[in-house]
Amino acid sequence: MSPTIPLGRQTLTLNGLRFDANLGILEQEKVAPQPIQVDAELNLGPQPLLPKDDDIFHVLDYRKVRRIIIDECTAEHVNLLESLIGKLAQRLLQLPGVLGVRVKIAKLEIFEDCEVAIRIEAGEW
Repeated sequence: MSPTIPLGRQTLTLNGLRFDANLGILEQEKVAPQPIQVDAELNLGPQPLLPKDDDIFHVLDYRKVRRIIIDECTAEHVNLLESLIGKLAQRLLQLPGVLGVRVKIAKLEIFEDCEVAIRIEAGEW
């Protein structure tokens, strides 16, 4: 009989990722990129408390996740925040081992007195 490997539910979180994106329907948004902030949580489900070894190739590399977020959000101009967040959530759900995603995108300078943000949850939580 083999020993039971202890498991824990694992979530990969990237918070406060800031960069410029071509997003929006206002005139000033169409002529220049604007700063946005992306927060993302990826549900990786039950995982061994320790990976089988200390090799980055056996876990989800968060550098790759960061690059995907930036690439998806800067690939082209998108009018609606809802369109961008849906596209990003779909892409993150395609990563191997990802069961669910929670994504929040904030437009940081759209108004002088507030930021605007939208959040989506997809997959298993």
